[in-house]
Amino acid sequence: MSNGTPAAEGADREIVAFRIADQEYGIDIMTVREIRGWTAATPLPQAPSYVRGVINLRGAVLPVVDLGTRFGMPPREESSRSVIIVVQAGTQLVGLIVDAVADILSISHDHLQPTPQVASEAAQAFVESVAAVDERMIQLIRLQEVFGHDAAQAA
Repeated sequence: MSNGTPAAEGADREIVAFRIADQEYGIDIMTVREIRGWTAATPLPQAPSYVRGVINLRGAVLPVVDLGTRFGMPPREESSRSVIIVVQAGTQLVGLIVDAVADILSISHDHLQPTPQVASEAAQAFVESVAAVDERMIQLIRLQEVFGHDAAQAA
């Protein structure tokens, strides 16, 4: 029985799960503002390599980040199957380019494991925990770490 506190130990956490290459990641559903189909971005000069540019979102300029490139994966070409997840990162809306949105899941706190110590410092910075769901391993990312100072300045 719930005691009414959303952060109660064992409380479910709602996440949006998505794929980049052959890996699954997740972000807190409360940060997601919308999920859109692929839109080509207008490049920005001198932006970090993972900042693909900006798009027009109903009259607002929205920076778009290639999450795979940000995680150190080789650059790849986006296709009409790519998806942009619009998230609230601090005070700014940012688009995340991913390969596909997989699910919206409710994950029990009991299924969350800390990031393994054998992971690189960068992986430990980006990944807050790993969720074992059925046969899947979903890495929950820290949005605040994805958008460092250079991404915020480029936007």
